[in-house]
Amino acid sequence: MTFGETLFDDDSGRLQVYRNWCADAESWQQRLQTELDWRQGRVRVYGREHLTPRLESWFGAPGVRYRYSGQTLVADGWPDSLRPLIDAVCATTDIAFNAVLANWYRSGDDRMGWHADNETELGANPPVASLSLGARRDFRLRRNANHKQTLTVALGEGDLLLMSGALQHHWQHSVPKRAQADARLSLTFRRVLVNV
Repeated sequence: MTFGETLFDDDSGRLQVYRNWCADAESWQQRLQTELDWRQGRVRVYGREHLTPRLESWFGAPGVRYRYSGQTLVADGWPDSLRPLIDAVCATTDIAFNAVLANWYRSGDDRMGWHADNETELGANPPVASLSLGARRDFRLRRNANHKQTLTVALGEGDLLLMSGALQHHWQHSVPKRAQADARLSLTFRRVLVNV
């Protein structure tokens, strides 16, 4: 396993970043924007339905199901062209991820609100890896017990972030709007439990 920079590692979880992990990030970004099946989903927030403020694509091992924000995503297999990238993330983190939710932030207006990846099908202490391709964007975290306790990590092209341990139970994360930003893709790798 390759070791990244550990930003924190305590009872509230572990956060690591591998800077410039993906050397050919620009070519991967162009390829993914063209090859993946992108869609703009709908999410329910405070009882109201809204268009997702970004584009999404879901893929993974055949039949893997993931439910979040009122939608159920079912994977129908890995795109063959992405196997080298997927295998490299799994080797670096030493985690057998079986699904990826890709997010395309088309501009600084696209965003991800505060949330935790703590769905039942992800298990007790779910690891989540996020690979950034494209424009630098802030990745923000805040403690559940004290929203004034925050951390901002600027993720640039090719950076790989790993959240693990109890992090999803103690922290929320977001990608806020930015006044000016070019396109950015984020590949979020998950290990979804089957038969849950």
